[in-house]
Amino acid sequence: MPLRHRPRRSPGVAPLTSERVRYLQLMTQGISNSAACRMVGVNRRTGTRWRYGRSITDRVGHVRRYPSIGRPAHMVAARSLSEPERVAIADGLVDRRSIRAIAAELGRAPSTVSREVRRNRDAVTEAYHPFRAQRSAAARRVRPRPGKLVRNAELREFVQVHLEQHWSPEQISMALPGLFPDRPEMRVVHETIYQAIYVPGRGQLRRQPAATGLLRSGRSRRKPHRRADQRRSRFIGPMVMISERPAEVADRVVPGHWEGDLIMGTSNRSAIGTLVERTTRYLVLLHLPNGHGAEHVRDALVDAVSVLPAHVRRSLTWDQGVEMGRHDEFTLATNVPVYFCDRASPWQRGSNENTNGLLRQYFPKSTDLSVHTAECLAAVAVDLNTRPRKTLGWETPSQHIDRLMASTA
Repeated sequence: MPLRHRPRRSPGVAPLTSERVRYLQLMTQGISNSAACRMVGVNRRTGTRWRYGRSITDRVGHVRRYPSIGRPAHMVAARSLSEPERVAIADGLVDRRSIRAIAAELGRAPSTVSREVRRNRDAVTEAYHPFRAQRSAAARRVRPRPGKLVRNAELREFVQVHLEQHWSPEQISMALPGLFPDRPEMRVVHETIYQAIYVPGRGQLRRQPAATGLLRSGRSRRKPHRRADQRRSRFIGPMVMISERPAEVADRVVPGHWEGDLIMGTSNRSAIGTLVERTTRYLVLLHLPNGHGAEHVRDALVDAVSVLPAHVRRSLTWDQGVEMGRHDEFTLATNVPVYFCDRASPWQRGSNENTNGLLRQYFPKSTDLSVHTAECLAAVAVDLNTRPRKTLGWETPSQHIDRLMASTA
């Protein structure tokens, strides 16, 4: 059967719209360019131009570029103006309608239309050209653009230094306005800092060894939130339960109510005691060089609480661990009552649990905690007590407890 050729089209006829649509359908099905062109009835070079676009240079050197017809249309968010809306704005301006009237017709805010005209009108003639405005808007949407930490070396160095000092991204973000009140370029939201840490090359931050990382958690990738593992308590002696604790403790208004716990070392052979004041989040660490039995914890608690002013030692809340087996002797020596949490309910000591998580950056799990001296523990406590906290309105625990002690003295 002889091969039938399509009749050659004369110059100036309409574009091969139906052929283009059929060609794209065939390419979507995985058919090669040559086969699709043969089935549609066009030259394979035509199909190549349809797929990849083309550029034509005229005799005077002007270049005209024709985009690929196979390129998927860029999805524009509903909050952005579309090309038909820009055409409607131009028509409204030609008809001398007000900005508010045009905005009401489009269902847009007047400020949106006003900003669009001001940004995209011709600088010389002040005429608004909708298609030129559409191309300009599309060019501004090009991604990726350099991040703020990449563009601002001073800001990047500030973030780097404070991450290495164990500040969280949110603490860094909230400290910037106070330190640079008249410099709006020295602002960054905490999510930008997290992205710079989690996405390699996003913020050009200097990486530390994988064992430490830039976050206090030591993570190099984002981790979904979940409940912490629950621990079964082992204390079964006589105790006053947390349900009998005075209501003023839960209000966190009056200072002097503490939460306590132990952070454990390798195979539970060593431990460090932690005391956190509920209102101010002020931290005291207990040095336990000789063990963490009931007698050792009792003596360390007595020594730590005895040096506190009377109006900031009102109660202590602990879990049902066997280390509090001598709690009645501690209460007798200090006149501080002890309240015990319910079984497997660590959230009832939320401030202490949160602080223990922060301390794990200094005292990692599965390490020997007995090697740390009392001076080392005091230095770590100072580090955390002088770090701004979101829950305190970005005050430090030291500042907060000093202010409350002065007001209640």
